Amino acid sequence: MSEFQPVIVPLYPQTYPVVIPPDQVPISVVGNINSVNNIHYPTLDVYVPKLPAGQGVVICPGGGYSGLAIDHEGRQIAQWLNSLGVSAFVLKYRLPPKYRHPVPMQDVQRAMRLVRANAANWGVKTDRVGIMGFSAGGHLASTAATHYDLGNAAAADAVERWSCRPDFLILGYPVVCFSREYCHAGTRSNLIGETLPADLAQLLSNELHVTPDTPPTFIFHSSDDPAVDVRNALDFYLACQQNKVSAELHVFPAGGHGYGMGQPGSAQSQWPGLCARWLQTLG
Repeated sequence: MSEFQPVIVPLYPQTYPVVIPPDQVPISVVGNINSVNNIHYPTLDVYVPKLPAGQGVVICPGGGYSGLAIDHEGRQIAQWLNSLGVSAFVLKYRLPPKYRHPVPMQDVQRAMRLVRANAANWGVKTDRVGIMGFSAGGHLASTAATHYDLGNAAAADAVERWSCRPDFLILGYPVVCFSREYCHAGTRSNLIGETLPADLAQLLSNELHVTPDTPPTFIFHSSDDPAVDVRNALDFYLACQQNKVSAELHVFPAGGHGYGMGQPGSAQSQWPGLCARWLQTLG
């Protein structure tokens, strides 16, 4: 896959809720991983393949709600999706501590609406817009899939008239559970604060909010993940089963956490091929 520059589109071209003036240096480099933080004006990095197949995916990079792993859980994923003919949209969402819940959720909901509003320009059909997230980005993606509305037909902003419900969901080693003893405590406290109000922990423990209307779901995780307990993935999958939601789960024996596409030849590097076949089944 060749390197290329995306088109960067602001989520809110005219008005931004809860705006703080932007930092002048929003990107920092940690080791070989681009970690983006200090995001005050959220955007979509738009990657459209030469021959779009009609599907689109909003990508939520992880980073514990304190930064975004924008390369291996963003740019590289977008390029892989483009190789399948899928349009990809890397979401740079606002982060705590300046932007706690519900701001990241507002950003991801806006991203879903924005893709549908621009579907004709970006090679996407409005009923084939999915969402994908890694680690804490998986929490945000599963939030989008369990906390959504169908749009406001009376909204002055045409984008807000569109539904923010994803048509399908892909979760990579996701944080899901906020009300269990095996919750990833750092992700939870970053998003909702140290006081951990019980009602908010319940609201954002997304396995508790799966319904028969939750979109078809593909999940992958590693059983030896030292950061995010694999039971997060298992609980969401079981909730899908209980609600008769089509779901596919792959748990690899090894891989750890935060591996993106996975090292070539490793067990976890099988997930892109498995996911590509699953996307084909969706049409």
